[in-house]
Amino acid sequence: MVAPTVYLVSGANRGIGLGLVTALASRDNVVVFAGARNPPAAKDLHALAEKYPGRLYIVKLTSSDKPENEAAIAEIKAIAGKLDVVIANAGISQFYGTALATPIEEMRIHYEVNVIGTLVLFQAAWPLLKMSASPTFIPISSGAGSITEGAGTGMGVTAYGVSKAGLNYLARKLHFEHPELICFPMSPGAVTTDLAANAARSDDIIKAIPAMTVEESTTGILKVLGGATREKDGGKFLHYNGSVRAW
Repeated sequence: MVAPTVYLVSGANRGIGLGLVTALASRDNVVVFAGARNPPAAKDLHALAEKYPGRLYIVKLTSSDKPENEAAIAEIKAIAGKLDVVIANAGISQFYGTALATPIEEMRIHYEVNVIGTLVLFQAAWPLLKMSASPTFIPISSGAGSITEGAGTGMGVTAYGVSKAGLNYLARKLHFEHPELICFPMSPGAVTTDLAANAARSDDIIKAIPAMTVEESTTGILKVLGGATREKDGGKFLHYNGSVRAW
């Protein structure tokens, strides 16, 4: 029997993360670990764990908390014995305004969660992930992080966009530093999530962007992921539909 593919998805308690683990847990021969900051409050994840016993597990995972990330990986090792794919989905976008109006503390917070948090997760996961026959690390980025496309849109997402641009650099750096790794950042598109709804209330340009469902986005992400290779996709910035985005 072929060993199951083991996934870890951070930020899995809602939105795109919840959509990803819901889709993955419905597949045969997979084990999914859903990372959440507050597992007891993650009711949707508990419902999934009951629906897919032995296939979906909830782990406590707070972005940039090194001991907690290491403990989560230790738990994955104890339960599954391996880890094949990490989807680094946890992130924040909570301030909207011009660069001039952006509080410095918001810059720090966005960088802490969106960039440092992703690096902390990779550092914790790599000792187990590298034992996989096809280790894969996919940070979820955003078109806002494209210097070419995002910076000139007029959207007031300086803190978020700068942090996602940093995340893109990190993903590409990991690609070059680990020749056995499949790693590329992905933009999920405009999606109807709580994060997007908050952004739309705060920014008229974001409000005018047509949004797709979580299912549409996650279906695309998983389709790209399912056919990904280092040679074809590694080190690129990919959209949920498989197209290549500009850095």
